[in-house]
Amino acid sequence: QVQLVESGGGLVQPGGSLRLSCAASGSVFIYDMGWYRQAPGKQRELVATITQGHSTNYVDSVKGRFTISRDNAKNTVYLQMNSLKPEDTAVYYCNVATFTRTYWGQGTQVTVSS
Repeated sequence: QVQLVESGGGLVQPGGSLRLSCAASGSVFIYDMGWYRQAPGKQRELVATITQGHSTNYVDSVKGRFTISRDNAKNTVYLQMNSLKPEDTAVYYCNVATFTRTYWGQGTQVTVSS
C-alpha cells in the first residue's frame, strides 16, 4: 500500500512561483511519477510526468515554465511552477505507478490571482 502526501499549494499572483511536493510512503518500487490538474468544470489533465530514469514529459501549456523532478531515495516528486498564469488555477494531484497499480494524492489547490 502506498500513501501520498502533497504539499506546497496556495495563492500566488500572476508571474509568481510555487513548488509542489508529493511524498510516497510504503515499501514499494515506484516507476513513473506525475502531476495532473483539474480546473473547475474541466476534466483532469496531465501536467507532467517523470520516469525512474528521470525522463520527463510536459503538456504544451506548461513547457518552459514548469519543471518536474524526483528524488528516488525519498520517493518524492516535485513540481516547480514559474511564471504562473491565472489559467494554471486548479487542484493539482500527484500520481505514482507501482508494478501493480497507480495511486493518487489528495490534491492541493493552486490559485493564481491578483
